[in-house]
Amino acid sequence: MIAIGVNTEGYREVLGLMLGDTESEASWSEFFSSLKGRGLRGVDLITSDDHGGLVRAVRLLLQGVTWQRCQTHFTRNVLEASPKALKDEIHGRLRSILDAPDTGTARFLLKQTLAAYEDKAGKAMGVLESGFDDATAVLMLPERYRKRLRTTNSVERLNEEVRRRERVIRIFPNRESVIRLIGALLMEQDEKWAAGKKYLDMTEYMEWRKDRPKSDAKVTRIM
Repeated sequence: MIAIGVNTEGYREVLGLMLGDTESEASWSEFFSSLKGRGLRGVDLITSDDHGGLVRAVRLLLQGVTWQRCQTHFTRNVLEASPKALKDEIHGRLRSILDAPDTGTARFLLKQTLAAYEDKAGKAMGVLESGFDDATAVLMLPERYRKRLRTTNSVERLNEEVRRRERVIRIFPNRESVIRLIGALLMEQDEKWAAGKKYLDMTEYMEWRKDRPKSDAKVTRIM
């Protein structure tokens, strides 16, 4: 389990690492508790895949935080449930929904899509309708921040590098050796992010946030 976030200055940070069952609510709860115990505060948005245990842990331990379902995974889920002959059409409709300028427009496009395909692709429309609110949560943010915060792509790339290094070693003698390897990689990445360019210009975000409860803003990706 790896968590990364974007701080008030717009830089990405590695927030934490834990070995555990990624499907288990207990493991995610332990992970989030450890992050909070080490000072994590003021989280505005969490973006993750739709792991049931993860989502339940978010709602239990990070109450009031908006959960954004990763749109890359959501799109894959909808298309996997779509008839092969309709995949391209449905994908186009889905992109229009997810790229909508606001929630009202997205919901209007959703209703049009459901009406057009519920008889021909009922299973896919069920996935789309049930996941719509969580997949479009990011529309509450100013437009310039949505593209980078609506998917888990950053943490996925980090996970790919972790897996690449794991394949080189192949066999680990114990859990501590795994933590040392992955921890060293994450520290290296964290230092690169801190010394590099800002991931986001947070000026508009902080202006938008003035009407929200005050805390140390952080938007977070979890995997």
